[in-house]
Amino acid sequence: MGYDVHITRRTPWWADEGERITTQEWSAAVAADSDLEMVQVARASPRGEDAVLEYRHAWLAQMVSHPELDTAGAWLDWRDGRIVVKNPDELLLEKMREIASVLGARVQGDDDEYYDE
Repeated sequence: MGYDVHITRRTPWWADEGERITTQEWSAAVAADSDLEMVQVARASPRGEDAVLEYRHAWLAQMVSHPELDTAGAWLDWRDGRIVVKNPDELLLEKMREIASVLGARVQGDDDEYYDE
């Protein structure tokens, strides 16, 4: 299933109350960062299978400069006022911290821990 890490302004990330990151803010952050690209489609093949899984979302971006792009995916998905990344490595966590700084947000894991520097 995996572990999600969130770029969020809410405390904790799952709270209903609190400021949300808008799609306009997210789109502007992606457009201003040469490491990111709005891709809107993620495709992956489970190991050892011929099938291709596909996920589509209007606000899905990818860290296109990630050196393991083919295996890591490096997808960042805007959902319900936050940016969600599944199982980020250290390089992607660093990029998430940069994005959070731009958006006036924090990086927080599923278990409520923060990944701030």
